[in-house]
Amino acid sequence: MRDLSLPDQRHPEKAHRPDNAQPKKPDWIRVKAPTSAGYKATRDIIREQRLVTVCEEAGCPNVGECWSQGHATMMIMGEICTRGCTFCNVATGKPQTLDAFEPGRVAHAVAQLGLNHVVVTSVDRDDLADGGAEHFAQTIRAIRHRAPATTIEVLVPDFLRCDATALETVVAARPDVFNHNLETVPGLYPEVRPGARYFHSLRLLQRVKELDPAMFTKSGIMVGLGEDRQSVGQVMDDMRAADVDFLTIGQYLQPTPKHHAVARFVTPDEFKAYETAAFGKGFLMVSATPLTRSSYHAGEDFARLRSARLDRLGRG
Repeated sequence: MRDLSLPDQRHPEKAHRPDNAQPKKPDWIRVKAPTSAGYKATRDIIREQRLVTVCEEAGCPNVGECWSQGHATMMIMGEICTRGCTFCNVATGKPQTLDAFEPGRVAHAVAQLGLNHVVVTSVDRDDLADGGAEHFAQTIRAIRHRAPATTIEVLVPDFLRCDATALETVVAARPDVFNHNLETVPGLYPEVRPGARYFHSLRLLQRVKELDPAMFTKSGIMVGLGEDRQSVGQVMDDMRAADVDFLTIGQYLQPTPKHHAVARFVTPDEFKAYETAAFGKGFLMVSATPLTRSSYHAGEDFARLRSARLDRLGRG
């Protein structure tokens, strides 16, 4: 059995890559170790329901804060991904078969945690004909049944190798927010996200709005991978052309020496400039800070997103 705590065994597809130095993190992205009673209570519920969270699998720096508040991002369809993106800390390999009882366990955990808003994401499942779209839909329906007051945000894979009906299946289940991350600028895709296609991901987000114009769409990128400001601005323009409502921008943090190197740490002032530029381009909601992640403060941001839409409609 592989010891997944070892970088070369957790990520065998990266074993051939040269080591990249991991630079010291600046003060503005250091976080405290998780120790609170709230953190432990959330962890116990996740363990009891035998669930996977992206908080743990991706090594999110905000896990202490979020779990202390009872917030966890559910990662469905297992903990093994069929892709090998160079930025990602999720293990790569051959996934197990889908667990038919997982949607119910996710819904039970959502109810136990008393979540007002939940984010459900997944690994890439290129081994499945629909990429796991029906499993997403079942999870959404289970949460609606068990916790009807909870708003639901899905962070989905790109369904690159699937029929168009895969996306339609997820949208038809009516999540409150449809999120798919572009992750980086198009010029870095061959190195950072080699199994994906930038314009396919962009079209996926655009297609959601065509299927359901009222559904909120969301996407995010990391910075510090080697991009420049002009390319980030172009991604913003591309997202707005696809009618994306909500943009997240966060600092890339290198999980192990075998992962893509951190080109630089973007300063808080630069993040503020990105936020200002994005609002100027018409996004309803923007979260751009060094520690921003797709699901960080997602519930509070969703409330602001709805309010911003109402304000814009009122002005229109």
